[in-house]
Amino acid sequence: MTRSLCILGATGSIGKSTLDLVERDPERFQVVAVTAATNTEALADIARRTGARLAVVADQSRLPQLKELLAGTECRAEGGEAALAAASSDAELVIAAIVGCAGLRPVMAAVDAGKTIALANKEALVTAGELMTRAAQASGATILPVDSEHNAIFQCLAGARIEQVSRIILTASGGPFRTSTAEAMAAATPAQAVAHPNWSMGAKISVDSATLMNKGLELIEARYLFGLPSDRLEVLIHPQSVVHSLVEFVDGSVLAQLGAADMRIPIAFALAWPERMASPAERLDLAAIARLDFEQPDLQRFPALRLARQALEAGGAAPVVLNAANEVAVAGFLAGRLGFADIAALVEEALQRGDAPAPRTIDDVLEIDRTTRSHAEALMRESCH
Repeated sequence: MTRSLCILGATGSIGKSTLDLVERDPERFQVVAVTAATNTEALADIARRTGARLAVVADQSRLPQLKELLAGTECRAEGGEAALAAASSDAELVIAAIVGCAGLRPVMAAVDAGKTIALANKEALVTAGELMTRAAQASGATILPVDSEHNAIFQCLAGARIEQVSRIILTASGGPFRTSTAEAMAAATPAQAVAHPNWSMGAKISVDSATLMNKGLELIEARYLFGLPSDRLEVLIHPQSVVHSLVEFVDGSVLAQLGAADMRIPIAFALAWPERMASPAERLDLAAIARLDFEQPDLQRFPALRLARQALEAGGAAPVVLNAANEVAVAGFLAGRLGFADIAALVEEALQRGDAPAPRTIDDVLEIDRTTRSHAEALMRESCH
């Protein structure tokens, strides 16, 4: 049976990995809609290759170019936020891979429509977890995690009730500065911070991995995906990135999901769920790996993880502030305006100054996000003088 897909963020890394799997099994999947932020040429190419019926570019000013590139095809071109939110209407499975808060409205539209959503957009649950999960319960939507760690947990939970779980343990590689001193980290350059030892990722998420903020954001995601409180969510440093996460049950059993550091594995699981499908990912050779190491995270050298847990426990607007301030700080670091250690410092100051009420709608989330970014930019200008 063919499954119809909408790929939100088709030109990014998750979108490309999804297309790699889909195009290997064309009988199983039909791509009906694809979207991109600005890259009309790549989007048009994807639409042509997959036979998609709808292509949406978020930047309305690029719609004429997209229409021109798709002339002569049966694919309709649309532009703007409203079209982005409507893109998933004809799809059974929505791959939500838009980066940042730009993905909030399209994901919420898919949730409200009761779709099955393969969620690779961290911000959706970090900033609007309460709203998203409540809407999913109301509409009957299913949210499948695509992040390798949460997907690993989802696989470990197969057939189990959450009441049987005592702990969820997210693994983290530790990033490029796992063994660095605080002094060396303070002097780190953007090139050093984005040089992830195991995964090939974009600059922003690579910096988040280097600060461990990425793992902090994943703690917040896990809270909403699996419904466990902060004191039953843990992080363990695992430099080999072979064990993607673990679940401890009330009887003392611990299940782990292992695999190569290849995002096509969790994407394939989400695409085929509740079945499985073949993927071209490298097979695990444990004898060649020979050892698996684990250690506790150092919250002194990696304060971002502490800040994320504080935001999780505070709830309300705090996770929105955490995410927005971190995005501004990371952009500042990559642009040479902030030092590496200043990223967490700026986030902490933004959290201390944040006093917005808990968001009740996506509009509230976006307003807190906008206000926080403005405050964080002002803080960064102050620190640069």
